[in-house]
Amino acid sequence: MRKKRVIKVGGSVLKNSKDFEKVLKIIEQYGKSSIVVVSALSGITDLLFELGEKSKKDKETIEKYLKKITEIHLKIYRDLISGNEAENFALKLHKRAEELYKKLLAAYYLEEIPPSLLDTIISFGEKFSSLLFTESLKAKGVSTEEKLPENIGLKTDGVFGDASVKLEESQYSVRKALSNNTIYIIPGFYGISLEGKISVLGRGGSDYSAAAIANCVEAKSLDVWKDVNGFMSADPKTIKDAREIKRLSYDEAAELTYFGAKILHPRTFEPVSAKNIPVRIFHIDSSSGPENPATIIDNGKKISSKVIKSISSTNGMGILRLWGAGVGIKPGIMAQVTSVLNMEKINIKSIITSQTLINLLLSKEDLERSFQLLKKMPLPAVEKIEKKEKIAVIAVVGEGIVVKHGVAARIFNALAKEKINIEIISLGVSPVATYFIVEEGERDKALISIHKEFFNENNQRNQ
Repeated sequence: MRKKRVIKVGGSVLKNSKDFEKVLKIIEQYGKSSIVVVSALSGITDLLFELGEKSKKDKETIEKYLKKITEIHLKIYRDLISGNEAENFALKLHKRAEELYKKLLAAYYLEEIPPSLLDTIISFGEKFSSLLFTESLKAKGVSTEEKLPENIGLKTDGVFGDASVKLEESQYSVRKALSNNTIYIIPGFYGISLEGKISVLGRGGSDYSAAAIANCVEAKSLDVWKDVNGFMSADPKTIKDAREIKRLSYDEAAELTYFGAKILHPRTFEPVSAKNIPVRIFHIDSSSGPENPATIIDNGKKISSKVIKSISSTNGMGILRLWGAGVGIKPGIMAQVTSVLNMEKINIKSIITSQTLINLLLSKEDLERSFQLLKKMPLPAVEKIEKKEKIAVIAVVGEGIVVKHGVAARIFNALAKEKINIEIISLGVSPVATYFIVEEGERDKALISIHKEFFNENNQRNQ
């Protein structure tokens, strides 16, 4: 059987009918034996979150929001497809909106939204989008079939709000359901628990669900269409002369996305790397179609002449510090800390320890709650707990970074020249990344200085 390509279309490229028309033409170029995983239209997921919150108190708001959401999708269809087909699409769209209306009424009568109900409500953004894609292609005479995750058996662990796909349990059913020679359209972002309940895969989770489907069908590639030029040597909003990166390893791309590069969901690479499926990133305005990707991500582990391939960063972080003369060797402290934070569904981004200090890297929104939780705990050997806000994490990424002589020294020298103080540094935890923490206000200056050190032409000639 001919291998299929899985195509992921993000919400950032689905703002209006012109964007939609571009995507439809791209899908037609792939032809049959392709699987298209779609996000919600730009802004729709946020509307559904708002609607879910408001539906607990106001029944009239439900109808107002649903009317707005359906009109957005109907307008795009009418802009693209002329003739009587619009009435048929409107009927199907309103039928799907009626399903959502029943879920929202449940929230109204309950006066609350349980996590399982919220996941079901916000999954409709992708369901509206997949219906719009399917019916638009059919109206153009393209053989197309919509498949929902619950129909193909895309199984999750059932953790509401941030589920993981259970690949082994999904593989047979997904592959069988998507075996025909047609274009399949699938809403991303969610799967179905073993108990049959919808569970979403976290913000940006459509990338992850597309990668999971690619794993299940053993796809030829996962092709992601964005409104950016693939991965860059740094964020072009900060670094004006940032350069395109043609090739990355799975590990390099995973580190970049984990530490702030928003181009793909950080978990995208788990399912594809397991089957050695390349990820190809395209710009939506690419004139060469699906033949010339901006970036290819695969299992190649090539050390470039610069060693450093890209620098990413993220704000909105905090550090929780546990001080004590013996915290580094006292048994059980980390088990207690991680256990209580895990119970509260608080994700620890990183842990850096010494004999006298444990540093927990957390999201800013989790910092205060974590601080209060740990203050109440009888932790042996912990004499003081402190929190530090307004920090930024910078990741310098490239194969060979921990083995190539002099790379770390060049990073530190670049920062020292700008008098930037490093709060914490971690070298060697990952074979492809060094990351360090600076004051939030120093972030841009740090990015510029490191990028200049490794990508400035004069510096390259002097190596």
